[in-house]
Amino acid sequence: MSSDAMAAPAASSGRGSAALAKLRELGPSIGLFLLVGVIWEASVKLFAVPAYLLPAPSVIGTRMWATRVMLWENLASTMTAAVLGFILGTAIAVGLAIVFLYSRTAERALFPWAITIKTIPILAIAPLLTIWLGFGLAPKVAIAALICFFPTLVNTVKGLRTVDRNALEFMAVIGASKGQTFRHARLFAALPYTFAAAKISSSAAVIGAIVAEFTGANLGIGTLIVTAGYQMDSAMLFAAIITSSLATIVLFYAVILLEKLCLYWPEARMDA
Repeated sequence: MSSDAMAAPAASSGRGSAALAKLRELGPSIGLFLLVGVIWEASVKLFAVPAYLLPAPSVIGTRMWATRVMLWENLASTMTAAVLGFILGTAIAVGLAIVFLYSRTAERALFPWAITIKTIPILAIAPLLTIWLGFGLAPKVAIAALICFFPTLVNTVKGLRTVDRNALEFMAVIGASKGQTFRHARLFAALPYTFAAAKISSSAAVIGAIVAEFTGANLGIGTLIVTAGYQMDSAMLFAAIITSSLATIVLFYAVILLEKLCLYWPEARMDA
């Protein structure tokens, strides 16, 4: 028997084992979701709960399918703002963290302002940003960026300073410049911390975009939620909430995928 013929069953067996392992990993969570859905559906029908109080999952699913085009259009607006705000807030935070690394004076001057921004309630500043920036995409991006900014800043500063002393001594011995030390030592030390913050910020960015839509927007999941709330349309409320939750989960796992691509060395993953 040729080596290719022997390798084919081995490869097939490997793929089957990987699929089975993935099923074991996801099985409990999927099973719990299904169990909750069955209990929810049965309870609503058994106790004759009015639809405006708690619609059954089947009713919510039917509404989601019937309004799928509208949901998609509003979701696209919300997620566009969330992703742009996530990228903007992360970029500003990383840039400022690098400034703090090389300038303690800048850190002492600016870090209190970062804390101040963090302590301002988003619901309080959202109307102001809407007045200043209008009812379009800009205020949603700004609020999403504000939410992402602080955790990324704090984590990245810590990561840039959490460098193995032996690595710094080695860079000094070989005569590396500050830029080379940053690229080859500090950046690699900071990436796990930055991605840890990014996983938190990715979901927070969606919340920020939705909150911005509460205060005034022409399109978005937040607009749907507000309108459905005024109309006491619980099925539409749940449809909008579930749609945004699913999109947030996708964004979260996209960040995890990017983390796996960037943190390719074994010791990099903080959750390893």
